[in-house]
Amino acid sequence: MRRRRAPKREVKPDPKYNSEVIGNFINIIMLHGKKSIAQKIIYNAFDSVEQKLKEDPLKVFFSALDNARPRMTVKPRRIGGATYQVPLEVPKDRGISMALRWIKEIALKKKGRQMETKLAEEIIAAYKLEGAVIKKKEDAHKMADANRAFAHFRY
Repeated sequence: MRRRRAPKREVKPDPKYNSEVIGNFINIIMLHGKKSIAQKIIYNAFDSVEQKLKEDPLKVFFSALDNARPRMTVKPRRIGGATYQVPLEVPKDRGISMALRWIKEIALKKKGRQMETKLAEEIIAAYKLEGAVIKKKEDAHKMADANRAFAHFRY
């Protein structure tokens, strides 16, 4: 039997753009509680995006986030001794947090440059509908599509 649902935690908006999503992204990027370093990385990445694309970095970031956000995913369900991958719709806030984590993971995997540069490149790639984050989203969608036969198991 499951207990009560955990309450939603309040995320403080970031100081520069006053956005809760960017505040959340800062928390995702942050290592060892060093928030000021995470803020510098993100703000420098935004400056780099602005220099490369000559567009508003906030508009580019939120567009990239929307492009990277998965709409469908699969969740394993155990039914009668067999485990099925059941396709489910992803709630918007969960999709956004998944996209933010994916962007961070893929930027971290790249080697040889500063995190700001790698993060800016990932944001630009997602904005242009290319790169590893978009591939990851499309893979999630393909899995959900391939397991459409088990959609009746969702509850």
